[in-house]
Amino acid sequence: MNQDRFAGMWKQFGGRLKERWGKLTHDPLLVMAGTRDQLMGRIQERRGLSKEATASQLKDFFYRNRHWDLLDR
Repeated sequence: MNQDRFAGMWKQFGGRLKERWGKLTHDPLLVMAGTRDQLMGRIQERRGLSKEATASQLKDFFYRNRHWDLLDR
């Protein structure tokens, strides 16, 4: 297992903790941040990318698909 995959697994774990703490404290922004961290961890683990490359890909994806909520209307 390479370093980036392990870092991805660790990021997922931290994201789950952050999400659960957000639910416990009723902080929706913390819940969303935890969910995002989990997604970044999964991408990093499965593709073996660095933290910076994963963050860049996720940022580009969200930018390209920023109008999803308008498509349902």
